[in-house]
Amino acid sequence: MKPRKGKAVAKKVDGKKVSYGQAGKTPKPGTAKGNSYCSRSDAQMKKYPKAAKDPNSPLRLSRARWKCQGKKSVKKK
Repeated sequence: MKPRKGKAVAKKVDGKKVSYGQAGKTPKPGTAKGNSYCSRSDAQMKKYPKAAKDPNSPLRLSRARWKCQGKKSVKKK
């Protein structure tokens, strides 16, 4: 399955294609850039509660890709 133009990842969920992530970029969890992304997306979670509740929304899928926990990006050991 091919993601939409400008997106990095496509996932099929409940018969729908969900595309998310910036094409050409690889997230590096545990870095300052990762922390910055997680902080911004945490504010989006508050602004868009419908997307925050849906585990298959692009917002939640991207946060999982960055390994966000709250406002921090955590590097797995």
